[in-house]
Amino acid sequence: MNNRYIVIVGCGRLGSHLANKLSKCGNSVVIIDRDESNFGKLSPEFSGFRIEGDATQIDVLQSAKLGQADILIATAHEDNTNMMIAQVAKKVFGVTKVIARVFDPKHEEVLLKLDIEVICPTAAAAEMFLTAANRQS
Repeated sequence: MNNRYIVIVGCGRLGSHLANKLSKCGNSVVIIDRDESNFGKLSPEFSGFRIEGDATQIDVLQSAKLGQADILIATAHEDNTNMMIAQVAKKVFGVTKVIARVFDPKHEEVLLKLDIEVICPTAAAAEMFLTAANRQS
């Protein structure tokens, strides 16, 4: 798991948490966010790079050296943003491992067909609730 070059889009609760953990494990991490104040969520030990900018813009992704990345993780708050960035990472920059968070389970199928890994908190939570509801008390 160490020594990979990882680009994360979105420095909210999820993105910053991932960036801190992945950096701590020895990975080279670049995190992109439109709002510079979000970088305050990164720990003092975060050793990666921060890029303030709109990751839907090709020049911002180029400045993150996305073409050299081993992994792109899209954790922005909007499904459409994550879907677009994930597709650009895969098709334009040739990133082999692309992971996107989407909240709408309908979007999950679309990305899976494009060979993009998906984390859908809505679907995951639903499965957990169903499991809990079916468990004997």
